[in-house]
Amino acid sequence: MEPRPDLASIHDTGPATAVLGPCPPAFNAAAHVLAQAAGHPDKVALVLVSATGAERWSYGRLAAAVGGVATGLAARGLQPGDRVLMRLGNTPAFPVLFLACLTAGVIPVPTSAQLTVPEISRIDSLLRPKLIVAGAGIALPRDPVCPVLTDGDLTGWYDLSPLAPVLGPPDRPAYTVFTLGTTGTPRAVVHAHRAIWARGLMRGGWTDLGAADRLMHAGAFNWTYTLGTGLLDPWTAGAAALIPVEGTAPEALALLMKRHDVTILAAAPGVYRRLLRGAVPPLPRLRHGLSAGETLAEATRTAWEHATGTPLFEAYGLSECSTFISGAPARPAPPGAMGYPQPGRRVAVVDADGTPVPRGAAGTIAVDARDPGLMLGYLDAPEATAERFRAGWFLTGDMARMQADGSLTFLGRGDDMMNAGGYRVSPAEVEAALLAHPDISDAAAVEQRVKADACVIAAHYVAPRMIPDAELLDFLAGRLARYKQPRLFRRVDALPRRANGKLDRQALRSREVPDGDA
Repeated sequence: MEPRPDLASIHDTGPATAVLGPCPPAFNAAAHVLAQAAGHPDKVALVLVSATGAERWSYGRLAAAVGGVATGLAARGLQPGDRVLMRLGNTPAFPVLFLACLTAGVIPVPTSAQLTVPEISRIDSLLRPKLIVAGAGIALPRDPVCPVLTDGDLTGWYDLSPLAPVLGPPDRPAYTVFTLGTTGTPRAVVHAHRAIWARGLMRGGWTDLGAADRLMHAGAFNWTYTLGTGLLDPWTAGAAALIPVEGTAPEALALLMKRHDVTILAAAPGVYRRLLRGAVPPLPRLRHGLSAGETLAEATRTAWEHATGTPLFEAYGLSECSTFISGAPARPAPPGAMGYPQPGRRVAVVDADGTPVPRGAAGTIAVDARDPGLMLGYLDAPEATAERFRAGWFLTGDMARMQADGSLTFLGRGDDMMNAGGYRVSPAEVEAALLAHPDISDAAAVEQRVKADACVIAAHYVAPRMIPDAELLDFLAGRLARYKQPRLFRRVDALPRRANGKLDRQALRSREVPDGDA
């Protein structure tokens, strides 16, 4: 659409309290998540599913284990505000420890089990934790200065008398997660207890979760997408959370969904693409799918809806604020858009000074600095925290256009935007066009240097055959302006991804260009 100078790119859906009511002044995030346990102790809360069976946890068992581990933490001398470094895999010990820390006022720090010794050592030196809890075979920091417990040690605490939740101001620190941000350097994002309360805005704005739902998340526990959407949100709603055991192939999810009467599937776009490679069986209980973690291609959304007869709703968020833009059953996103600001949010598209740009113009996605789901800041990094705020907005670093109706079209990370002959080009737009090709199952577009003074748009794609460049250019000609079309094509076996499953564009940009390709 053409920019509308008369209409600024700002969309205010009202205060969060109008949707959720006020957050209690004496609050504990774990108590909020497990509030359903007292009235429904025998209801299924967690199911770890596999091709050979399932492990089930009731709400009563989950709450008892959480309370017992909280008692164990306190007995070891941990005080509110102390940090616990979590090095756990896809086992029930992960959510039990996370919620137990919140119960005791201790700050859990979940980390990917795939991190190496050097990577986790850097995190350990920044955090200075008072305790590390680790699963077998998961890398530990070099020479940790605090005690290290195993996940087996935690099970000995499950039957202890439960510790009463430590109540306090909802703005006090609750948990910390790590993000690479725009710099590639890990930063510790500190969230308040109120961030869990603010997740309630997603229920009407994205997930449509209810107590009768059975939500399956395809990710690992230690991914914040899984932790929030796959565990905390279902439990807050009184629903069942289903998680495939570690090592389950995405192609096997459809049969598990059918076997366990899944009503909502949450996954990254790549999982949906892999599911669609095979025949998806009838899923009569499925209501809809949820997608986040990276951009959802319109072709994937359309193919999923055709294969299952159910809609697929995308959400945009980041470690600093979880999701706050999305499509939902109550308001599906228009074709090509990722969604609308959720009820209770105030969102804008701004310039470098934090001033909203005209609707239809490209700018940086920003969320109100007072949003209750927004982080408290980066740990021990006040300058880095301050850099992200302008004129009352938190700037995400991601680019978008806001349409006249308030929906947003994602254009890519600010540092991922490509330059073609002076024009800024969105990698998401190029990738969506590539993924429309029937043979391409995954694709990434980056700006790649081919000479000391020359860069081109390079397309990396996954396909069962080498597709001639002429065929690809002909295919893209009707979908992209000439300046947006890649000048370099590479077929790869797989795209490089980080531990959280997100595309590693820097790794693609750093690949050497073979002689003759320049």
